[in-house]
Amino acid sequence: MSIANNLENIKATLPDTVTLVAVSKTKPIADLKEAYEVGQRIFGENKIQEMTQKWEELPKDIQWHMIGHVQTNKVKYMASYVNLIHGVDSFKLLKEINKQAKKNNRIIDCLLQIHIAEEDTKFGLDKEELLSILESDTFKALENIKIKGLMGMATFTDNEQQVRREFKSLKSLYDVATTKLSGLDTLSMGMSGDYLSAIEEGSTMVRIGSSIFGSR
Repeated sequence: MSIANNLENIKATLPDTVTLVAVSKTKPIADLKEAYEVGQRIFGENKIQEMTQKWEELPKDIQWHMIGHVQTNKVKYMASYVNLIHGVDSFKLLKEINKQAKKNNRIIDCLLQIHIAEEDTKFGLDKEELLSILESDTFKALENIKIKGLMGMATFTDNEQQVRREFKSLKSLYDVATTKLSGLDTLSMGMSGDYLSAIEEGSTMVRIGSSIFGSR
């Protein structure tokens, strides 16, 4: 099936309340153009250099989401154009994004990444770290970032009960965060293999790659 057909089939399964991020990492520009031509405008990348090259070559109405782990020394390379940074997993990174956003006279939207998986390989904050940030005066003084919500990745497993349990824990943390900070509207959880479960558990943004572009 073509990329266009894959997109059409996936969009047919999404409620109007859920935003689709087409995960285009490692994919050639021709593939992104095919998705663009059928209306996809939000793309997710996990390497800043690759995302920047694609941003330079593709139409400027595309929204670029950084979905991978971000090193603080790389933030400056995307600060002028990135629309949403999903994986903010430390206060140090948040302060660097604020610094680079200020240099570019921008306010950069961010999601705080929460560690929900029963795996050591995933990055993210725990509940105490999340609340510590949200209640910090230093955080409240950051004027060039806007926290839009939370993001998390479930364990890579066929155990759907476990995956749903992890999604539920993220949704409950999101509900707590909304009482601490106004303006939250994004809960980014769910990928090609588990996005339907994620939506049922409250996701408002899904990150889908292989089901659109094929396996890497």
